[in-house]
Amino acid sequence: MQAARIPSSDECSTYLATAIRAAEAAGTVLLDCAKSGFRIDYKAAINLVTDADRQAEECIVCTILSAHPSHRILAEERGQDGSTDSPYQWIIDPLDGTTNFAHGFPFYSVSIGLEYRGECIVGVVLDPVRRELFTGIVGEGAYLNGQRLYVSPIDTLERSLLVTGFAYNIRETADNNLDHFSRISLRAQAIRRTGSAALDLCYVASGRFDGYWEVKLSPWDMAAGIVMVREAGGVVSGFSTDHFSLYAQELVATNGRIHHQLLDAIHQRTDQGRPA
Repeated sequence: MQAARIPSSDECSTYLATAIRAAEAAGTVLLDCAKSGFRIDYKAAINLVTDADRQAEECIVCTILSAHPSHRILAEERGQDGSTDSPYQWIIDPLDGTTNFAHGFPFYSVSIGLEYRGECIVGVVLDPVRRELFTGIVGEGAYLNGQRLYVSPIDTLERSLLVTGFAYNIRETADNNLDHFSRISLRAQAIRRTGSAALDLCYVASGRFDGYWEVKLSPWDMAAGIVMVREAGGVVSGFSTDHFSLYAQELVATNGRIHHQLLDAIHQRTDQGRPA
């Protein structure tokens, strides 16, 4: 059996250009809605969605499928869409940070990742408020507005600025990250909670954060950002380094230097107790 063909650099650049066009169009939609107003609906007790989410998602999907009509789509609001046999799947969060957006807190993003045969190969995350465009192609680096990104040099958890988040069902499940947050707060320099997983990952890639962890994530929370972290020299895993899956809901992303220390803290291990 022949090995599957890997997309060429030129092909990936084409896909990146499509993702950038889609993200910028969606970003314009979000900024317009932030000025003119929007309707809020609730999926659950504290899980909300706005018509800005839906309009931005429609804009992204139309842009992508116009350029690549055979590709599949996995988007937060519409779910699966498109051809079922394409090896390409676009994974989209049209508004990562909906609660922030709905409250007028200016920290949210558009996240678009491209998965090819199970591997994320292209990522674009746009912060429309700050006009920061994060881009990455597997094997070709990660960039912020055209400038190459590198993870931080911090090598101890005690000197690390970390970031995390909490799921919408925090009130309904014991697996809500509060135990990890409490424990790691005593071992890290500081922890932030921003409300946008995609930007959290990009901030790890740019060295603004040294590490990130979270539970109960969806593929659209991670798909673009993990490309940035890896291409900036960082490490991505689940709560075990044995295997990482975009669909497993657990994520640890760091500069690599503190990765095992953060995993130790998650699992309540001491440095002496960590297995080799």
